Amino acid sequence: MLLQVQPSAVKLLVKKFGGTSVGSIERIEVIADKIADAFHAGEQQVVVLSAMAGATNHLFALADQIDPHANARELDMLVSTGEQVSIALMAMALQKRGIKAKSLTGAQVSITTNNQFGRASIEQIDCSQISELLAAETIPVIAGFQGVTGDGDITTLGRGGSDTTAVAIAATIGADECQIYTDVCGVFTTDPNIEPSAKKLDQISFSEMYEMARLGAKVLHPDSVSYAERFGVKLRVLSSFESGTGTLIEFDHPNTLNNQIAGIAVAQQQVLMQLDLTEVDNDSHSHLFQQLSQQGIEADLITSLNTDVPQLSFVVNQSLLASLLAQLDNLSQSMAIAKIDYKVDLVKISIVGKGVIGQTGTVAKIFEILGDHEIHARLMSTSDIKLSLIIEQKDLHKAVRALHHAFELNKA
Repeated sequence: MLLQVQPSAVKLLVKKFGGTSVGSIERIEVIADKIADAFHAGEQQVVVLSAMAGATNHLFALADQIDPHANARELDMLVSTGEQVSIALMAMALQKRGIKAKSLTGAQVSITTNNQFGRASIEQIDCSQISELLAAETIPVIAGFQGVTGDGDITTLGRGGSDTTAVAIAATIGADECQIYTDVCGVFTTDPNIEPSAKKLDQISFSEMYEMARLGAKVLHPDSVSYAERFGVKLRVLSSFESGTGTLIEFDHPNTLNNQIAGIAVAQQQVLMQLDLTEVDNDSHSHLFQQLSQQGIEADLITSLNTDVPQLSFVVNQSLLASLLAQLDNLSQSMAIAKIDYKVDLVKISIVGKGVIGQTGTVAKIFEILGDHEIHARLMSTSDIKLSLIIEQKDLHKAVRALHHAFELNKA
């Protein structure tokens, strides 16, 4: 539950800056100038920061040197310190410019979460201190990515959780807009590093952005999009390195009205798992995926085949392979697993478009394009808004470029 207040007549913005935006003292000074200019222009601002680029990875690496399987609570205690560095430095930079600012941890602004360490969910935010600071013309500089349980334990929201922090705060204080500043100038039709003709979208719907983020587009955390849609927060992606209007994520946009493909998301380093089973048991399958989820292993494109040799196939990120194999070894007896095979160096590409993927002609066109380029899809999953395919890494650029041009996304 979010404790909301009514928005004031003054334009109120929540601005989140990612790790690359505050990755050095020089970058912090640049961002402080932007915040100061906006303050003098009359904006009310709440600033949410990630840790400086590389800081969180460094903290995880330190933990690995002590214990690769360290306690989740202690990991959260450790990695949450990264944001404390960036918010303190930013508050100092703003104060140096004659602007009142105060750095605050997640606990200090009462961002209450559940106790799922490492991937906690926000349950409530008490906005009273934020409102008091804004009334006193003081800019709150808040640590993203973190909260606190009812028992006072520090938690983190998972990678990309600073986006979620910003959106949740924006919903709580009734902000006019939540702006996510990153190292790209908006949301593109696909990864420009794969397809140089990719176009920046001026607008995209919540549902399409959620699928793009969940399926590989790294510009926003999926949870932040879900929060924004749930609480009606206008969300905008902007570059902290260049000027521009970015991409607005909201309920309605031209692509929805025109029934078009919105974009192509890419998730690299995927592993296709195939389990040969001695019997089909849906309860065992459910238990398997519950156990994997509890270990932070999220499976996708799950397929069960009741053939002469019952098979269960699914896809996971390659970085989770070692943990997955260990879990499967523990569960092999209870699941009656006869054989485990897996293939690496795979990619998941997902074509996203509300109201168009379900059309038979669209699906046929996708497979015709892949066939023309001799690209074999190993596994497929569809919904009314997306079609996901697993292909080999070597076919990635060819597939994305062919689909991108065939659906004229380069003309978006």
